[in-house]
Amino acid sequence: MAYRGKHRRRKKGRALRASLAGTALALTVAAGLISTSQAASSDNPGALTALSSSSETDKLELHENLVGQDTLDTLASGMGGNVGVDGVLKNANHTMRNRADCGASEEAALPVEPAATRAYCWADSDARTQKWQPQSVTTSGDSDEDGRWGSNRVILSGWTHDGQGAGAQEEDQGLARVAFIDANDPGNLKYRWVLLVAPLDGGKNFEAVRSRIGGMVWYQDKLIVTARNGAAGNDALFVFDMNRILRADVVSGAVGRVKDGWSAHGYRYVMPAMGSYSLTGGACDATTNDRVPCFASVSLDRTSTPDSLVANEWFRPDSGEPGRVWRYDYSSAGDRTGLLATDAGGRVRADEAYETDAVGLQGVLSHRPNGASEPNWYTGHAPDARGEHGTLWRQNESAAKAAKCGAEESYACWGRDTEAMSYWQETGELWTLTGRAATASGRANELPERAADRATAWQPGTVSERVLYAVPLSSVDRSLE
Repeated sequence: MAYRGKHRRRKKGRALRASLAGTALALTVAAGLISTSQAASSDNPGALTALSSSSETDKLELHENLVGQDTLDTLASGMGGNVGVDGVLKNANHTMRNRADCGASEEAALPVEPAATRAYCWADSDARTQKWQPQSVTTSGDSDEDGRWGSNRVILSGWTHDGQGAGAQEEDQGLARVAFIDANDPGNLKYRWVLLVAPLDGGKNFEAVRSRIGGMVWYQDKLIVTARNGAAGNDALFVFDMNRILRADVVSGAVGRVKDGWSAHGYRYVMPAMGSYSLTGGACDATTNDRVPCFASVSLDRTSTPDSLVANEWFRPDSGEPGRVWRYDYSSAGDRTGLLATDAGGRVRADEAYETDAVGLQGVLSHRPNGASEPNWYTGHAPDARGEHGTLWRQNESAAKAAKCGAEESYACWGRDTEAMSYWQETGELWTLTGRAATASGRANELPERAADRATAWQPGTVSERVLYAVPLSSVDRSLE
């Protein structure tokens, strides 16, 4: 692939950062007046820098590992057969609140510019829990160009158990669940939770999948989600078959086969992993972009040829470490629907990669406008200080732009603590969500004093800022002009 534009040396950037260290010490007093996150939001990251050398792209290489069909069939048979997406939607038992019913703190979490055209808030127990953290979103607009899975419009939202909330158990840390949202009626969204699991013992049992689920893509009949950093086997991504959703028949805190049947940590449905993609370079490193990256988020690009999965890594906003964004092609083989393109050895090579000086990236989206020679990369910056508005940058190899808002024309115009992104091509909407729920004091994991509150993770004064919302991508682009 040919790249154009300048190629900045990363060593030069690091040397510059080192030379500024002494100056930064002299500015300590002034720095106290402006937070690092505010400074990061006010700095234009500039154009993307292409990474074309094999020494760089080799670090992004994956290997595909698929579970045998016999294992998946054995598990499905033992649990009474596959339920499918329709079966989950028909039993939706939570109702999302429309924007008019969202609270003031939830409304305040929405973007300043451009404005959200659709917004929904979670059922109260999910809006306020601090055991679970919303991280990612994908839709039936990713799965098929007509925007539907069969006859249904569906939104999926991935949440992780961070193990830090009140009443959290260590063994629950890293659990991953997905909200299957029935979006057929825009005025009445309902959802049901599905727990992500992995088959064991040839399909005779299953265990919980541990995943930060920072990003996920529903493409054709597969769901790909990010794994937990440091996962066993250096897994970076897990793969699930959307036609394989199973029903648990025992309600308990256990996960897997139990005395009287199957249990899924209190959830009614599970989706077993059918495979994974592991990093061939070994364990990821979340401290530097010199080594194998830790996946932060993923999304789908339907404007590439072929369709592709794009990814980004994350560093703390105050680290000053440039992040990488890159893409993998999807397979076009008829017997490999929804899977990434591999060579004969099962290896997956990055088709395109860049370095960006935008820091603290929580999500990434790639989209090439009609007639354009290169795609735009939308990178979502979340400030280090919780509860502040972030910045949505549009970057390519020529420049970086973001909306400005307020009297000071700040770049901090995007949603608060906004996570992964997804583009619904049929409607032209960019979907994303905010992830914060904190006590009124602003401390996200403050332990309650009452034993009953500790047991339920309910904290007096907990304030929700969790919103699922959509903004037309055309509005994002117009806000940059």
